[in-house]
Amino acid sequence: MLAKVNSCAVVGLEGVLIEVEVDISRGLPSMTIVGLPDTAVQESRERVRAAIKNTGLPFPSERLTVNLAPADIRKAGPAYDLPIAIGLLLASEQIYGDVNQSVVMGELSLDGGVRHVSGILPMAYLAKQSGFTNLFVPSEDAAEAALIKDVTVYPIGSLLDLVDHLSGHKRLLPYESNFSLDGDMPPFASDLSEIKGQEHVKRAIEVAASGRHNMLMVGPPGSGKTLIARSMPAILPRLTIDEALDITRIYSVADQLPSHEPLIRYRPFRAPHHTVSYAGLVGGGRFPKPGEISLAHRGVLFLDELPEFGSRILETLRQPLEDKIISISRSAGSLTYPANFMLIASMNPCPCGFYGDKSKECICSMTTVSKYQKRISGPFLDRIDIHVEVPRVPFEKLSSSRLGEPSEKVRARVEAAVTIQRERFAGTDLQTNADMGPAEIRQFCSVDETSANLLKAAMRQMQLTARAYHRILKLSRTIADLAGARDIQASHVAESIQYRPQLRA
Repeated sequence: MLAKVNSCAVVGLEGVLIEVEVDISRGLPSMTIVGLPDTAVQESRERVRAAIKNTGLPFPSERLTVNLAPADIRKAGPAYDLPIAIGLLLASEQIYGDVNQSVVMGELSLDGGVRHVSGILPMAYLAKQSGFTNLFVPSEDAAEAALIKDVTVYPIGSLLDLVDHLSGHKRLLPYESNFSLDGDMPPFASDLSEIKGQEHVKRAIEVAASGRHNMLMVGPPGSGKTLIARSMPAILPRLTIDEALDITRIYSVADQLPSHEPLIRYRPFRAPHHTVSYAGLVGGGRFPKPGEISLAHRGVLFLDELPEFGSRILETLRQPLEDKIISISRSAGSLTYPANFMLIASMNPCPCGFYGDKSKECICSMTTVSKYQKRISGPFLDRIDIHVEVPRVPFEKLSSSRLGEPSEKVRARVEAAVTIQRERFAGTDLQTNADMGPAEIRQFCSVDETSANLLKAAMRQMQLTARAYHRILKLSRTIADLAGARDIQASHVAESIQYRPQLRA
């Protein structure tokens, strides 16, 4: 007898419908799985066999053929265990339930328990888009699947639970979703009030957060660069529900969702070490998965000690910094992951860290300083909107008991500026000023004659590129939004020009 059960695979970040066909025919007892299965899928034969027997049901002792269609998509992972087991029980007429409007997924343990699988959110979204009404998922994944509305999610604790439900012996209760976005500060963020001094750097990160601009901090060791970067999540605007689902989908595929949190409620802050591999940062692997730059989508990617990262890794960041996506090509095909992140980087001015410091003498030669700074290419630096010096903090400020402005107040100003941008870009794919292209810059970033003269002088004296010119205009638009100004003024352009890098050593 032939039985069919619907399941899902994940290719990149998208779900793909998989039809599990199970055929039982006369012949020597055997079980064959076809349809480009990987090792984990091939091993499901033993898991399914043990799970059915330990559930108290007889395993068919005939020739069993399992086809995972379409056959040209490689099947990976243990998520097909549960649909294969249900297909076998339907084909052997041990159960008679209707699964035509259902999607089934889950890994089986040998005792018949159903375990967690990754990528549930894109699978649930596909089920909804394909017109399915029921979704049977592992119990610990039910909250994640229930983020998708208009599909009934049934949590499955064991194979026997689903057998009883389909047979009508004991009905499962649908999972009731009650997720919400918390408006509190991220628990992992530092508060700006605890940072002594560095007022100009605090202003710079406020501007960066308001328009999602990239930022580079340069200064001696211990000047507070890392602490300032880690305060960024506390002033970023709150996530919208669409942004939260977008981020959660990436973390679901990467299998990095916290077990107690089905929805990512805060903007990501990713800080990979400089020893991170190419695949770890960009994404990839034998079965490609999102890397750090995709896990930082809609949030912050913090690269501490920027020159210590490999040149190949830094140059690879050029595409996502411009296009907001990363493409991974392999012989079997290519995948595209979202990578719309804000880059925050920090570095010392030289190997010893004290070049240009007024309190401690640098021991590096000018050749060493120049060679160190040139580890970061000009084209890469040109893609960073804000360059700011972070000097040593004097003792008087460090020892002061006076606290600075709290992150909550700064965040309120940032959200006001972001609201202006969302209204400006309503009906488009753009969200912030950093996303603007040449057409939008021409439309929204017009300047008066005084500002134009400032730009002309800056272009000539600082030898700025066309990209730098556009980035100054976008940054000026953000500064104007923070000030609540309708038009870009000369003071906004002047501040934006100050954030361009100075000539190298």
